Amino acid sequence: MQQTKDKTSSKTYIPSPPLFVSQSQFDIICKQNQTLISVFAKCISDIKEYLTGSFVFLLTDAHGVLLTIEYSKNLESTVRRSPIRLGMYFTEKSCGVNAISEAMSCSGPIYLRPEQHENAFFHTWHCFSTPLTIDGENIGFLDVSTVNEDMKTELIAIAKLLSEHLLSGYRSRITSQVDGDCSIKLTDRQLHVLKLIAQGHTVKSIALIMKIKECTVNHHKKIIFDKLGVRSSTEAVLKVARLPYFQKNLYYTKI
Repeated sequence: MQQTKDKTSSKTYIPSPPLFVSQSQFDIICKQNQTLISVFAKCISDIKEYLTGSFVFLLTDAHGVLLTIEYSKNLESTVRRSPIRLGMYFTEKSCGVNAISEAMSCSGPIYLRPEQHENAFFHTWHCFSTPLTIDGENIGFLDVSTVNEDMKTELIAIAKLLSEHLLSGYRSRITSQVDGDCSIKLTDRQLHVLKLIAQGHTVKSIALIMKIKECTVNHHKKIIFDKLGVRSSTEAVLKVARLPYFQKNLYYTKI
């Protein structure tokens, strides 16, 4: 059920620059969420010509990292002057209480009025945000906002329908990829090594964490590269980031 936040946070919010993932981390996150981003773009393209008035659509991953943004032409200068950039965390720690952070907190759709946002930049924003959930697993968040004008109930209805359409398209795409994903199999130890590589650990630190010799780590890496058909750690991480089978949300420091 959609919630409306009735009061602002009692905590004192101290304005500070929003938090971002690094560019290299963002590249990996985008690869990991390539299907979601692609389906979102297609869904927006299908409905954009029917939308009237001002609107901003935000798509984040399951951790609140902004993946992509779409907006009406009359809001272009507003968005460009804003702190909003791809790779930005929409968690409460990053930019104060906002619709996405509240949807993350309550695990459900929520509507926030301008005065309910902690960050002054959003004090003219009316926002509706909803989790994107498949089989109990949250894969991201969709937010629709208006600036300096009340949000029409029709726009909220469109956002709800858009989320359903997006999830349907995402499920269809993922289902079609399953057969290809199943052709690559790694042992638990090989997968552990790959996880640590994706998190930026060196051979030496992986050896210490797993309590094995560095030569053993290198042996596992060689087998992983052979199975994936790649020649480097970067190629390995980028390749598995495209495969839902390996998407375990391992590239983040939780914010």
